[in-house]
Amino acid sequence: MSQLENLQLLPRFSDGLSYLYVEHAVIEQEARAIAVFREEGSVLVPVANLGVLALGPGTRITHAAIRTLAASGVTVLWVGEEFGRFYAQGLGETRSARRQMKQAKIWANPKLHLEVVKRLYRFRFPEPLPEDLTVEQLRGYEGVRVRDTYARFSRETGVPWHGRNYDRGNWAAADPVNRALSAASAFLYGVVHAAIVSTGYSPALGFIHVGKMLSFVYDIADLYKAETVIPAAFYTVAESELHVEKRVRERLKELLREERILERAVKDLHHLFLGLSKELDREDEQDLDPLTKLWDPGGEVEGGVAYGGADAGEGEPEPEG
Repeated sequence: MSQLENLQLLPRFSDGLSYLYVEHAVIEQEARAIAVFREEGSVLVPVANLGVLALGPGTRITHAAIRTLAASGVTVLWVGEEFGRFYAQGLGETRSARRQMKQAKIWANPKLHLEVVKRLYRFRFPEPLPEDLTVEQLRGYEGVRVRDTYARFSRETGVPWHGRNYDRGNWAAADPVNRALSAASAFLYGVVHAAIVSTGYSPALGFIHVGKMLSFVYDIADLYKAETVIPAAFYTVAESELHVEKRVRERLKELLREERILERAVKDLHHLFLGLSKELDREDEQDLDPLTKLWDPGGEVEGGVAYGGADAGEGEPEPEG
């Protein structure tokens, strides 16, 4: 298959977003579209229905192309190979902040925050858990599940397991399986980070993890570690203890594609906050006015309006022009 045919169009999700990942190419503006150039030729990509453009290694893009993408509300991500690292993002001004606002309202409400924490724990179990479990009990169930997962793959692969133990300041001191687990986790964080920002949520507003700029990334990544990161690490080390960091990333990349983790992360993000509050669900479904709203103690008011005058607050506001 040629490089040109390797342009990876990722799935279109239920909310209408479509994703395009490009690497080792030059991207330029062409009319109201963008053109992706490689040695074999070029591909014209309409931007009207494009939600996210992910730029992988070896990609160059012109200022005019970025301007066209921004005007169409396309999120541009600068990522590592196959989303394995997340470096930066660019958002068009037409993108709505509604989902991030909803996340912030739920995060700041103790009752709703607690419900999200419980959902995050329950999402990790294939079987239903009793509804009356406390957070402490859920945390205990999760600890047992993770411990059993490590033990199971240790038995299956024959790789000894002495617990999760590594020193950030002395990477080489960790045993091979711990180094593989850390490298694979970092790769998964890049994929999840891309899913979070491209769907309009904040990576900083975590519910189980708090206090870090990537707290929510850790929350969501933990949903998939047991089925991706842990088996990838153990089987990689079982084959050889040499160059485990590079080899586990290659294995994990294929596993994430097979398990459709990027697509699942987007769907799980939407389901995580669904049904917590009828009012918030109703706000999330509203068609937003193209003008930015203004905050007011009594509720949002229209933006793009001149509220000043001879007597501020009196008379009919006039559109700004």
